[in-house]
Amino acid sequence: MKQETRHIHLSGICGTAMASLAGLLQLHGHRITGSDKAAYPPMSDLLASLGIPILEPYAEANLSPAPDLVVIGNALSRGNPEIERVLDERIPFTSMAALLREEFLVGREPLVVAGTHGKTTTTSMLAWIYQVAARENPAQEPSFLIGGVAENFGTSFQLRPTRAFIIEGDEYDTAFFDKGPKFLHYFPDALILTHVEFDHADIYADLEAVKTAFKRLVNLVPRRGLIVAYDGSDNVSECVARAFCRVERYGFSESSDWCIRNLRHENGLTRWELWRTGALWAELAMRMAGEHNALNAIAAAALAFGQGVSKEAIVDALATFKSVKRRLEVRAQIGGVTIIEDFAHHPTAIRETLRALRAVYPQSRLWAILEPRSNTLRRKVLEADLIASLRLADRVVLASVYQQQLIPDAERLHPEDVVRALNAAGTPAELCPDVEAIINRISPQLQSGDVVAILSNGGFDGIYEKLPLRLNELQG
Repeated sequence: MKQETRHIHLSGICGTAMASLAGLLQLHGHRITGSDKAAYPPMSDLLASLGIPILEPYAEANLSPAPDLVVIGNALSRGNPEIERVLDERIPFTSMAALLREEFLVGREPLVVAGTHGKTTTTSMLAWIYQVAARENPAQEPSFLIGGVAENFGTSFQLRPTRAFIIEGDEYDTAFFDKGPKFLHYFPDALILTHVEFDHADIYADLEAVKTAFKRLVNLVPRRGLIVAYDGSDNVSECVARAFCRVERYGFSESSDWCIRNLRHENGLTRWELWRTGALWAELAMRMAGEHNALNAIAAAALAFGQGVSKEAIVDALATFKSVKRRLEVRAQIGGVTIIEDFAHHPTAIRETLRALRAVYPQSRLWAILEPRSNTLRRKVLEADLIASLRLADRVVLASVYQQQLIPDAERLHPEDVVRALNAAGTPAELCPDVEAIINRISPQLQSGDVVAILSNGGFDGIYEKLPLRLNELQG
């Protein structure tokens, strides 16, 4: 529901969700400004294309003249100069999630994609399915907010006057003044639940705390709603067990409502049969690799079909779905070496990425270059799982833990221990403290046919550009 025009300032505007919200608010007619500690792509590029100024670094002066409303990003805490001025002067403030609901979700049909893994890709697939469906039925054209740039759209947000609003439901906390997960603000009419695992070790004490958050989300879906839930996880089953609405399960089980059969990779495509309640429903193909992406696709298909989207639109959309930036994204191919970027935040995500690359490049030597950067990977709590995931590679290189001084030594991941365990298990691994050391070490060793998976949820000090540059120099 459109509100009156306001000057809205976003503190922490370069975060993916915050930048997307800025774009949506601008489309709603508001005047938008923003600030961050430093502008960084891809969201800084998006904001520049929208003509939204980024003030850097954070400063009290960024709020002069005082805006009508300040949106405070969840990475900011007390002591930030903009937060202190907001509190001192009682400038109205809110969170990204709360404003998103107030400004855009009230009166619409929120379709929420949640889970520890697969949210961004599944949300992008669902949005594209609705977009393709709108060719025949314009009323199905979606609004959306995605935690990444969907390549079919070239953006992470879209606003239309129709009812469907597709949104990635993040389980991370909302703001310094609201420590509940963002997704509790969205009140879904329909929900996809992909996976539930222990993650975000900085804010959740244990797996039980994570499950409690997802159970609360499930409890918000109305009786008339729909939950599409992965059937290969006891944690997911526990979270949806007390749902008041219809629940449809998807996965590889013969008893699934939506079942994948005969999955294979052929000529650059992933193909499979999708069975619904024991009968062949469709034969599907898409460009993205990996079992996990096939699961993402059928989750999106099941929810869309349950909301009235045609089978034909779903099949066409998945066949033409491209990808999401930073998800198995080929960044360069130089001298027969393929360099791939993937958003890695958790050992399970790393495992599925490496499994997918094994399927696509079965004859290649697979390198995994990992920066432990997420709040979970920086801690040792999932060290054993991380070691098991990295063993899927032929060669492993670990960088130092990002901002390791912020994690107590007893809690912190020690990459040298991971390297030692990998070598003992027969997977050659080494520790290089920074990007220059990594590039200097591996560049002379790379051979035609090698695949290099660079795994980080951040910028990794520009390695995505620096490594191809070095390989080009060696080719010359």
